[in-house]
Formats: sequence, C-alpha cells, structure tokens
Amino acid sequence: MTNQRLVCGSCKSITTNIEGSTVFKCPNCGKTDIVRCKHCRSIAAKYKCASCGFEGPN
Repeated sequence: MTNQRLVCGSCKSITTNIEGSTVFKCPNCGKTDIVRCKHCRSIAAKYKCASCGFEGPN
C-alpha cells in the first residue's frame, strides 16, 4: 500500500481521510480517478478529467 495524498480536483485541498470526500472514476472514460472534497461536492464545483477533458458536474 502506498502513502498517496488525495487532492480535490476543484479546490486542490488535501482530502485524504477527510469525511465526506470521495474518489471515483471519470464517468466518461473510466481511466482517471476524480477526487472531490465535501465542500466542492456540496457547492457543485466544476472538475475536469485529465485524460479526456470531461467536465462535471453536469
């Protein structure tokens, strides 16, 4: 297991072990992990996939 820091794709805050944060695969290509903090999820802040350029939330 690696010590990887998870960083929100929208606000760039560290989300490792923070309640309410989430990690999921890009809904378009399924290649890249998208990391979201609780705050950015609640305000529906935009994120962008580094692999295919998909932008969400829709």
